[in-house]
Amino acid sequence: MAPELVIFDCDGVLVDSEGLSVSALLGMIKLAGGTIDEDTAYEHFLGKSMKSVREILGRDFGLDITDRQLTEMRVELMRRFREELKPVAGVREMLPRLVTPCCVASSGTLDRIRHALDVTGLLGLLEPHLFSAAMVARGKPAPDLFLHAAKAMGAEPQNCLVIEDSPAGVEAARAAGMHIFAFTGGSHAGQPALKARLASMQPDFIFADMLQLPDLIAGLGARVRAS
Repeated sequence: MAPELVIFDCDGVLVDSEGLSVSALLGMIKLAGGTIDEDTAYEHFLGKSMKSVREILGRDFGLDITDRQLTEMRVELMRRFREELKPVAGVREMLPRLVTPCCVASSGTLDRIRHALDVTGLLGLLEPHLFSAAMVARGKPAPDLFLHAAKAMGAEPQNCLVIEDSPAGVEAARAAGMHIFAFTGGSHAGQPALKARLASMQPDFIFADMLQLPDLIAGLGARVRAS
């Protein structure tokens, strides 16, 4: 059978936000007295919740991020989203063609998810099925968020397909026992190290064109039937 639920990550999959997010994060780190380059930021923080990012900064980089610094970064990021954020190419055209039920499961807060989808014109195509890492005990790479989304949508984990751009998200989907398509079409995904790491994790498929997704899902259903 074809997947009964498609679970989309938001940042870097539906909206082309990863570059803006990393830029805002590096600005906050600099103000906190730290020095981390862009490649290191992508390696350590891509796809993870701000709670996890904050913990990693303290544990691995010795940076104590204050609540005020975090709030200021979020305000700045929302401003940049309003002015600069775009949907991932092809998403707006693809979603109405998708016959499989779908939802969004993102490491961001629910307010951030809704804001990002709203300013890019995607919110009406996806709400109310929006799930945030704030709804579960553990964020990605733990499977909690994907399992929560599947349960809320009435789908069995093994019948779900996750669309992810980050190694943390791919790891979470695999831990949840779900099918995985890795997406490499975001503006941040040109980094060879990121593509190599995603490939090494052996998702079901790697693709870069959102317009292909409905056909790829149909193909996955055919492969499952054949097996």
